[in-house]
Amino acid sequence: MSGRSSFAAHTYRVDAVVLRTHKLGEADRIITLLSSQHGQIRAVAKGVRRTSSKFGGRLEPFMVSDLQLVSGRTLDIISQAVTRSSYGQQIAAHYDRYTVATAMAETAEKLTDADTESAGAQYRLLVGALASLSRGEHSSELILDSYLLRSLATAGWAASFEDCARCGRPGPHSAFSAPLGGAVCHDCRPPGSPSPAAATMLLLAALLSGDWAVADASELVNRREAAGLVASFVQWHLERNVRSLRLVERD
Repeated sequence: MSGRSSFAAHTYRVDAVVLRTHKLGEADRIITLLSSQHGQIRAVAKGVRRTSSKFGGRLEPFMVSDLQLVSGRTLDIISQAVTRSSYGQQIAAHYDRYTVATAMAETAEKLTDADTESAGAQYRLLVGALASLSRGEHSSELILDSYLLRSLATAGWAASFEDCARCGRPGPHSAFSAPLGGAVCHDCRPPGSPSPAAATMLLLAALLSGDWAVADASELVNRREAAGLVASFVQWHLERNVRSLRLVERD
């Protein structure tokens, strides 16, 4: 009886999305998860690489599952997995969606590596972006840039695309500075700051707020310019590269 009580005390359930997997030994995998209740979790799925595995495809990247885990010293162990939302197949069938989902998952992993306070919000944001991506509701690149801006805002780095990010002077302004937080006025503008087109700044504001009517109607030239600014903003505030962004093909 005491053994059962001890096991129960170290068992817990979470809703989680699979961010990344890598091989362990001959048949196991280490699964990096983002959960709604406990933030980022690294756990072992034993025997998952065998054809007879009880997990099937429930622990592939971008899958959302109801999991039962057993706490371990360094890595927890996944004992049960029930699929909640199956986005992996629809995403993997399209190269553009797959590379975008990989970049989003890598960003989520970096943002929640140490930040537990915003993990629940980051989980909901990522699951929503993956759902939209799997259904092809918008351009994959627009979904990515919207996700990147909103995930950084959730982590405490909200960009400004109208008022000056440094002094608050009402905009719109014609310069952008990633280190200062977005749009900057003439007086605050650091030397060499880019001057995006007004339509690009409107697109960036729409991506941050989720105004898809404006985002979907944007021109390709503005999408390209916005993507470059978003990438620089992400790299500056994360203080490290999101390597998967290099794989994303821009139209």
